[in-house]
Amino acid sequence: MKVRQFASILILVLFSSQVLAQSENDILGVWYNTEKTAKVIITKSGDKFMGKISWLLEPEKNGVPAMDEQNDNDKLKNRPLMGLTILEGLSYRNGLWKGGKIYDPKSGNTYSCEIRLLSMDTLEVTGFMGFSWIGRTVEWTRAEEP
Repeated sequence: MKVRQFASILILVLFSSQVLAQSENDILGVWYNTEKTAKVIITKSGDKFMGKISWLLEPEKNGVPAMDEQNDNDKLKNRPLMGLTILEGLSYRNGLWKGGKIYDPKSGNTYSCEIRLLSMDTLEVTGFMGFSWIGRTVEWTRAEEP
């Protein structure tokens, strides 16, 4: 009986590890931000991951494309949000995408960034200054391809 129980547990553990296994490319695709006001398409160039705004709920204000108005750099305030790169330089290591930056157009600030895949349809995105445990974490959900 003990051998049979051990074999059952071993099979269960092996099956569970296969379910939880992930690939570095699992974050590729289109993701809604937390508020579902934007979609970000995550792509890969070489071994680095990046993300660009591919859709906005409100792409225009008064007939003018939404701009990066909150940016501290006056030269960048007039760049359109559509197509703006907001994630860059992320590398996959030990189940995390990290070492990159995330830009928040709402605040105009750039933060260090880590991303964790919670499920095939949910990303945990953390932006921080200094230490990763002192920051803001949000969840993005997978969107239909555009």
